[in-house]
Amino acid sequence: MLATGDYPSHPIRQPDPIQADTTPTPRVLTIISSVLEKLVARNDKLVEVLTEQPDGLNLDRNGTISAPLGKSLNAFHGVRAPNISIPNYLERIYKYTNCSPSCFVLGYVYIDRLAHKHPDSLLVSLNVHRLLVTCVMVASKVLDDVHYNNAFYARVGGVSNAELNRLELELLFLLDFGVAVSSQVFETYCFHLEQEMLINGVDRKVEKVISPVAVDEIVTDIG
Repeated sequence: MLATGDYPSHPIRQPDPIQADTTPTPRVLTIISSVLEKLVARNDKLVEVLTEQPDGLNLDRNGTISAPLGKSLNAFHGVRAPNISIPNYLERIYKYTNCSPSCFVLGYVYIDRLAHKHPDSLLVSLNVHRLLVTCVMVASKVLDDVHYNNAFYARVGGVSNAELNRLELELLFLLDFGVAVSSQVFETYCFHLEQEMLINGVDRKVEKVISPVAVDEIVTDIG
């Protein structure tokens, strides 16, 4: 079983000094940001409605009132929503960590897997930032030959190293340590993201910077 940091043994860059990458922001960041912003806005409204209307609470099999929302993602909740927007936060992670664009697709896969494994726990403004930095960090350990360590991601993400270590473990257990994807799954999510943009009248393609062979090798290595 994997433990914290127990991924393919890639070299780790030293975190000092922090220098932002000056390359253009990949299109995939814009696409994922748009999808997540809509999802978070919808879920925030849902939480508000359920909080204000007791009639919206769920009933269990015995007819007893139970909480309308699950607690699986509580570890990622902050006291208040960060001031930085989702697009700016993803751009910050990309520019300072220089992780490959595919890490953001894989991070999105993790978030979607969480939604399916824990459907009563919603992605909201209180948890989306911590989930993103944790998911992208784990994805970088899976995909990238060279990646920064947890302490560096913590600095970039605006959380403490101890907290990010804890969130990484929490994410791995919530995913049942299912951090690998096949090439077919990866391509399916890329297609889904592209279709989301087409629905909104924007024709943008996700950068295919990782080969299907590489993804399949990951499944063999750590699956």
